[in-house]
Amino acid sequence: MKFKRLAAAVMAATMCGSLFVGCGNAKKDDTAAGEEKITATIKVWGCAEDQADENGKWLQTMCDQFNSEHPDWDLTFEYGVCSEQDAGKIVPQDPENSGDVYFFANDQLQTLVDANAIAKFGGETADYVKKTNSDAIVDSVSVDGAVYGVPFTTNTWFMYYDKSKFTDSDVKSLDKMLEKNKVAFNITEGWYMSSFFLANGCKYFGKDGKDNSAGVDISGDKGTQATQAMVSLVNNPNFVNDLQGVGIAGLRDGSVGAYFSGSWDYKSVKEILGDNFGAVSLPTVKIGGKDKQMLAFAGSKAIAVNPNCKYQQVAVALAKYLGSKDAQKKHYELRGVIPCNTELLATDEVKKDALVTAQNDTFNKTSVIQPTVTGMNDYWAPAQNFAKAIVNGEITADNAAAKTQDFYKQINTSIAK
Repeated sequence: MKFKRLAAAVMAATMCGSLFVGCGNAKKDDTAAGEEKITATIKVWGCAEDQADENGKWLQTMCDQFNSEHPDWDLTFEYGVCSEQDAGKIVPQDPENSGDVYFFANDQLQTLVDANAIAKFGGETADYVKKTNSDAIVDSVSVDGAVYGVPFTTNTWFMYYDKSKFTDSDVKSLDKMLEKNKVAFNITEGWYMSSFFLANGCKYFGKDGKDNSAGVDISGDKGTQATQAMVSLVNNPNFVNDLQGVGIAGLRDGSVGAYFSGSWDYKSVKEILGDNFGAVSLPTVKIGGKDKQMLAFAGSKAIAVNPNCKYQQVAVALAKYLGSKDAQKKHYELRGVIPCNTELLATDEVKKDALVTAQNDTFNKTSVIQPTVTGMNDYWAPAQNFAKAIVNGEITADNAAAKTQDFYKQINTSIAK
């Protein structure tokens, strides 16, 4: 799952392990004017890309600016490499010795809450999150009404395409596109495959995705028809299963005309396609003989505070700063990270960007907020195996009903445990 789930937890643990050293030594004394005097070492964990020279060391730059804006705080930052998709695996292993401020993908929120590894935000920080984000994004970082993260981007996938091969009308229908050229789609990854079930009205963990006991409802005709549509897709000669970079390589050599991915591939795709670069929200696909809107799982990425950090005042202020309008603007300029701050999204610079439009149109119109309940953790591996069976020809149009029912029982039995 590209939040991105493909990074190995072992690697993340190795990279982060050298920094399991507590909140750091710190001291403070009160002052009559200005902020409380604080001298502290704060551990900040973020992805490697945000700390790389070629991306302007966004994380270090923002932390240094934060430091300069707080003259009464003498802060030293210890940086650790731990990506958003790995935080949910790494931080719960040892919350007390993990980063004081770290980045996470919102699908991991319940896991972090259950591990007592993430702090609630209150007061002006919670108000700031609510005032500067859409209701859907606020909801993505909330549990039972409590806010646990400062969002800095939406997180979903959409479609890149070569404008020399598809018209604006073509890209509205996946079936129409497959009549004209090759399309790469990573059907063997559950994050993408699930779009067929969602398109046909299947529900994941209840109406709002927050009822763990409801499980994943892909039973009956809805699930069977979605499976049959995936079988049909795989059997189409213009379908390319996007594994190990096949899709983007196909864009590069011209053998593929469209590719489903997210903002993380923007720079590469833009470089490849140049003036023929196109990016749009998801098309429709025929399921059960009718055009159905493909729906992507969507969520957010956010900044969290470790409740074990001694200096909550500093950590919360830093998290808010790293998710601020100015920090998001810099993130967008340096790495193409799409902002979610509503004021920033309204600026002409951002509004005219096809990438921003594609991601936001997907988030707002052709997506379902990915459930954050713990049952989702037990869904991905069986979903991947189910999709692989489709690609391998083990699941066909004729046995789709039985195989889908087996899949339904498997994932819900696993979730029930």
